[in-house]
Parts: sequence; C-alpha cells; structure tokens
Amino acid sequence: MIQFFTQNSVIILRLSVAVVLGMLIGVERVLAHKEAGMKTHALVSMGAAVFIIISELIAFKYKNIGGFDPTRMASQVVVGIGFLGAGSIILQGNRLMGLTTASGLWITAGIGMAAGFGFYGLAVIATLLVLCVLLVVNKFENPIRRISDNNDSSK
Repeated sequence: MIQFFTQNSVIILRLSVAVVLGMLIGVERVLAHKEAGMKTHALVSMGAAVFIIISELIAFKYKNIGGFDPTRMASQVVVGIGFLGAGSIILQGNRLMGLTTASGLWITAGIGMAAGFGFYGLAVIATLLVLCVLLVVNKFENPIRRISDNNDSSK
C-alpha cells in the first residue's frame, strides 16, 4: 500500500492540487448562489488534470512512435469544456445568464490542466486571479450595474 502511494506521489499531488484549487473557485460560486459550485469546479479541474496526466503517460509510453502528438488531448479538453460551458448559458428574456459560470468552468479546466502538467505556480496564480475577478471585481460591478439599470429605466 505504501509502495502504491510512493510510486504515484506525483500523480496524487497533481490531482490534489487541481481538486483544491477548483474547490476554492467553487466556494465563491456557492456564496454567489450559482448552480455550478464546489463539486462541479473541483471535478472539472481534476478531470482536466487527469486528461493531461494521461497525455503525459501516453507520450512517455509511446515516445518511439513517430507522428504521435500527445498535446492533442489537451486541446480536446478545451473543446469539451466549451461544450459543458455552453450548457450553462441561458437566455432569460432579454438577459443572458450563466456566462460567468461558463467562463469559470473554462478557466477551472485550465487550472486543472496546469496542475496536471505540474505547473503549480501557474495553477495557484491563476486561481488567485480568478478569485480576485469573482470577488473584487464584483464589488465594483454591482454599483456600476445599478447606475446603468437606473439610466435604462429613466428612458
């Protein structure tokens, strides 16, 4: 059992970092009362990391095969997350909803990919910036939105 953890310590670390960072973004989404919360963001981040790790393992296993491009898997993660994000966007009346959730899932996948490749600094910095956008920018956006809504209603 100890041998399993020793042999897979890098994978365990990469996946754990992806899950924790995804969950941090999910916490903000839960506090904002959004559907895609901690579990969704953690799973998107970890899923992206899993595909990157698979890509690396395949590249190592088949390194002698010419024309093999393991980076294709990473590009397909982006496509898959785009599909997932599109499902979270809703047009309600004349208002488009779910764009922040969709973009949050998209960047969370990128953070998971960074963790999957072992780029922990990039993953942590990106997570902090995402949280800054979601928490700090929201403080400025709400008053601006109220001013805009007041101007629209006075016309």
